[in-house]
Amino acid sequence: MAPYIPGDQIGMKVGYSVEEGCRDPALLDERLPLLQHADLRDKVVLLRVDHNVVKKGKILDQYRIDVTLATMYNIIERGGRPIIMTHIGRPFDKKTKMLTIKKDEDSVDAVVAYMQRKLRIKFAVPQFHATEKEGILDIDTSINWLIQDLRSRKIAGIYLPNTRWFAGEEDKGEKMERFVVQLAGLADVFVNDAFGSWQAHASTTHITRYLPSYAGLCLQDELFHVKEILSPKRPFVAVVAGAKYDTKIGPLAEIYKKVDKLLLGGIIYNTFLCAKYNIKIQGVEDSDIELARGLVEQDKTDQKIVELPLLVETETLEGRFEGRFRTINTKDFAAGQQYKYVVDIHPASFETKEVLDALDSASTIFVNAVMGFMPTFWHGTSQMDATIDRNRSALKFFGGGDTLQEFKSLHPGLYHAALESSKYYLFTGGGSVLKVLEEGDPYALPTVKALIENGKTYNNKLQQHDQSNYSNY
Repeated sequence: MAPYIPGDQIGMKVGYSVEEGCRDPALLDERLPLLQHADLRDKVVLLRVDHNVVKKGKILDQYRIDVTLATMYNIIERGGRPIIMTHIGRPFDKKTKMLTIKKDEDSVDAVVAYMQRKLRIKFAVPQFHATEKEGILDIDTSINWLIQDLRSRKIAGIYLPNTRWFAGEEDKGEKMERFVVQLAGLADVFVNDAFGSWQAHASTTHITRYLPSYAGLCLQDELFHVKEILSPKRPFVAVVAGAKYDTKIGPLAEIYKKVDKLLLGGIIYNTFLCAKYNIKIQGVEDSDIELARGLVEQDKTDQKIVELPLLVETETLEGRFEGRFRTINTKDFAAGQQYKYVVDIHPASFETKEVLDALDSASTIFVNAVMGFMPTFWHGTSQMDATIDRNRSALKFFGGGDTLQEFKSLHPGLYHAALESSKYYLFTGGGSVLKVLEEGDPYALPTVKALIENGKTYNNKLQQHDQSNYSNY
C-alpha cells in the first residue's frame, strides 16, 4: 500500500476541545461529581477504566490505556492508592450461559505489562479461584495482603483480573450483589473513567451504591466532546458500519434524524441495500431486512443516505483470492437477484461525485465504521479515512475500538497526527457515542446517571453531617 501523507498535523493535544483547545470542568453538568473534588489523601481508590484493547493476548492499540494515565497520575499525586479494573472481551456465552476464562487471550496481563514498561512502576495482579462454568465467584481475603502493600507504597497499584471473569459482573441477582459488596470493601472511593463501558454492570454502575463516586478525567473529556456531536456544526455527516443491523437500529434511527448526510458500511449497509432493491446478500438475515424497510421508506422522502455504488463481492470469507472476488455496482441491482458475501466498499466509491460532495462540504464528520471484512478486505476503509482527511476544515470525530485500531493500522502517520490535531477527536467508545445519540443526552448514559445519583446521596449525607456538627457546636 502506498504511504498516505496526512494533512492537518498542527493542533492541540487529544483530550481538549477539538476547535478551542479548552478543558473546563465548568462546561460539564454541575450535578456530575468530578475527580477534582474528591478527597483522595490516604484513600484506596477503585478505578474503573476501559482497557478493552487485548485480542488473543496482545495489545492492538494502546490509545485507550494512554488516555486514562492522567486520571491515574491525578489519583496518585493527590495521595490516593489505586485499584484498577477493566473488562476484556466477552468470556460469557449468552447462549450456553457458561463463562470461560482464557488466560492466554483475555487476561489483563498484557495491559499490566504495558503500563509497567511505560510508567516504570509495579502493579500487582491478584489471583482468585475460578470455577469451570461460572468463573470467579468471590474476591477472597488473600487480596488484603496486597492492599497492605498498596497502602504502605510497596507497590504502585493493584490491577484486578478481567471484571468479566467474575460471575457477578453481568449478573442481575445475588451474584452481582455479592460481587459489588466485595468490590466496595476494597476501597474508600470509586472513580469511573470508562466512557466506552456504558452498560449497567456491577463494576460500572452498581458499585456507586456503596462508595462516594466521581467521574475521571477521560470520562469528563468524552462527555464534553460528545456534546459537539449532539449540537454539530452543519453540514453534519455520519459514517456508520456494523456487523449486525438489529443491535444498531435504535441508534441508527436517531442518527438519521440528526445528520444531513449518512454513509453506511458493513452488514448494516448490506441490509439496507437488500431492503431497498429487494435483493439477497449472503449473511444478511431476513428479519433484519424487514427492520431496514422503515429506513428505506424514510429515505425516499428525506434522501439523506449517500449510496456507495461500487462494492466487493466474494465467494469465500477465508481470504482474498484472485478470481474469487469481483466488483459489483448497485446500478445493476434488480429485484430477486442473489449475491455472495459483500465484504467491502470499493475505493472508487469514495471518488464518486455524490460521496465527495457530502464529505468535502461537511463541517462535522462522525465515523464509527470499518467498511470491510478485516484484515483481508481493508481497501475501502483505507480510502474512506484518506478521503475524510482531505476535508481540512471539518471537525472529525472517530469512535470505537475497531474503528481506531484500523485507522492506526492503515494510516499510522495520519493516526498519530490526528492525536495532536485540533480538527480530530478520537473517542474511546464508539458504541457509547451511538448510545448518547440515541438518548439525546450524554448524562443519560447509565454509568453517568449512577454517578449523578451517587452525588445526590453523598452530598445529602455530608450536609446532614455538617448540620449535626453545627447543632452540637
